[in-house]
Amino acid sequence: MRECLATLATTAGLLCVSIALAQKEKPPAYKYRKDALVYAELGKAPQKARTKRNPLEKDPDAVAAGRNLFEQHCTECHGDLAEGGKKGPSLMVEQVQKAEPGAIFWLLTNGAVWRGMPVWSKLPEPQRWQLVSYIKSLGLAETAPAASTVSTGPKSSAGPVTESASPPR
Repeated sequence: MRECLATLATTAGLLCVSIALAQKEKPPAYKYRKDALVYAELGKAPQKARTKRNPLEKDPDAVAAGRNLFEQHCTECHGDLAEGGKKGPSLMVEQVQKAEPGAIFWLLTNGAVWRGMPVWSKLPEPQRWQLVSYIKSLGLAETAPAASTVSTGPKSSAGPVTESASPPR
């Protein structure tokens, strides 16, 4: 009888440890592995496209409208908060946030079909610029404090932030 109780206690203990380990915080489901390849697509934007300015950069409603469009068309791949998903990369990384608005617009328009990014040229041009405004308003995702000295705080949602410096090539 004692052996049976000891076995039962040991089994119960192992079960509790297993449950505790299973409940530990798991890494997010985001496992998109082709990030660098997709981000490199921004660098393929022609110079003429890169120099295009967002005509809605001073429109206070552009970010909110872009957020609505993002929720309708982009969250399936890029996640609800643009943090990245199983199909698409994060849009809150340096490569995207420091990219010229014209390069992002060009990528939205032309897509990167071989990388999984659809062509959105059928979306009216003002709506594509609204998406650019929203994407630029996201700011950089927070990283470990020692990893970067760049401010990672959220950008104001009052309007898009314009970028004057070109991203490193």
